Amino acid sequence: MKVFLGLGSNLGDRAYYLRKAISSLARSTIKIGKISRIYETEPWGVMDQPLYWNQVLEIETTLEPLELLHLCQKIELQLGRERKVHWGSRTIDIDLLIYDNIVSETEVLRLPHPFLEMREFVLAPLREIAPNLVLPSGRPISEVSGEGKVYPLLAEN
Repeated sequence: MKVFLGLGSNLGDRAYYLRKAISSLARSTIKIGKISRIYETEPWGVMDQPLYWNQVLEIETTLEPLELLHLCQKIELQLGRERKVHWGSRTIDIDLLIYDNIVSETEVLRLPHPFLEMREFVLAPLREIAPNLVLPSGRPISEVSGEGKVYPLLAEN
């Protein structure tokens, strides 16, 4: 299955946490495909926190959505993620954005990500690696812009 993951970090060595998350995913049953550049972005939700570094990955996996979610949460914990404040600062965040064409509306997992089309920090890197993507809403990603300012940080990862 083709899946898009959103990664974000705003504590400590942000580049380190993004790299470690990607390498941890690659050491599992996941095949890493395209990787966006890193974007520096304003916080979303809780504004009084450091700037984030965000990127999006395209992956292939045979894991079921809940299995992938649990793997991502395990990696977050290994990299020091603490869940103290909703939308608060974190060493690493790994979000399932789109999981093939699967729709899930459970307490544990909502797919596609419920804020996907509202967050420019997800849309900009997703637009970079999948410029022809039609979002689950049926709208082409090229026609959707979200809230917040984003700044490409690095030309290459």
